[in-house]
Amino acid sequence: MQARTRIEAVSVTAPARLHLGFLDLNGGLGRRYGSIGLAIEEPATELVVRRAAAPATSGPEAGRAARSIARFADAFGLSGSYGVSVARAIPAHAGLGSGTQLSLAIGTALARLEGLDRTPRAIGEMETRGARSAIGMAAFECGGFIVDGGRGQTDRAPPVLMRADFPPEWRILLVLDRASQGVHGDRELQAFAALPPFPEGRAAHLCRLVLMRLIPALIERDIDAFGAAISEIQAIVGAHFACAQGGSPWSSPAVGRLVSRLAAAGAVGIGQSSWGPTGFAFTRTETEAQNLYCSFVQEAKAQGLELLLVRGRNTGARIDLAAAGP
Repeated sequence: MQARTRIEAVSVTAPARLHLGFLDLNGGLGRRYGSIGLAIEEPATELVVRRAAAPATSGPEAGRAARSIARFADAFGLSGSYGVSVARAIPAHAGLGSGTQLSLAIGTALARLEGLDRTPRAIGEMETRGARSAIGMAAFECGGFIVDGGRGQTDRAPPVLMRADFPPEWRILLVLDRASQGVHGDRELQAFAALPPFPEGRAAHLCRLVLMRLIPALIERDIDAFGAAISEIQAIVGAHFACAQGGSPWSSPAVGRLVSRLAAAGAVGIGQSSWGPTGFAFTRTETEAQNLYCSFVQEAKAQGLELLLVRGRNTGARIDLAAAGP
């Protein structure tokens, strides 16, 4: 009988995601939030989980990785020791889904290493990911442009309502502020609790924008209509969250100023991902994005900001297995 191949290590590359806005912050119909999101090629989290004589972690986000692998090993009922090597990580607390992608990458790698059948959604729910949004889990699983249906009355993550490929010719310019961090942890919980009531009519308008303008424009590859919808959604949601961000829709005013200048120069669909500070803007082509990048990269540096040109990602995380042989 042929010996079974033993997996000794699993490598995972998980994409960042943009959170482009909420559908319903009112919750009057029994579901709250509802999120719009997009998986992007860069930045990404890349790591390897392997069997080890003793627990060990290395690389960026090593502390978070160590806590995550310990929690998953306990949840899976595993008694072995594991090493985690993080080659690169999505910037933490930048509005790009770093915590969710790190957690999903480690949980998925450990499950594959030990031959356990666990979906990314199940793994995310084990770590209470998806408390408000399923965008990060869907980005990890299948990539693309995603809309979820918001949190209902259960502890389950929101259902994914639609997933579509992002037009491959479109590009995204990201503006990062490495000196700033978005609201997270206990502060995030407190910020959500302190938000004023969201008017039902405004929530209805957001849903109409998504269903009747944003999604059709994406499918028809009409970037002007797509960008106009994103900008309007961001303006409405940003105004609601301004009270938790010092009175501004931008957690980093410098990011807001530069993104607005990108829009004046021809980019469309501007906004802030989640609590920021990362800002974004969309362009029609690689050439247009390159021209804007060259025009503004030095201005970004002068303000202590980082400008990135990225693509949407229409596939989920990459998972590779390394076998030791029979």
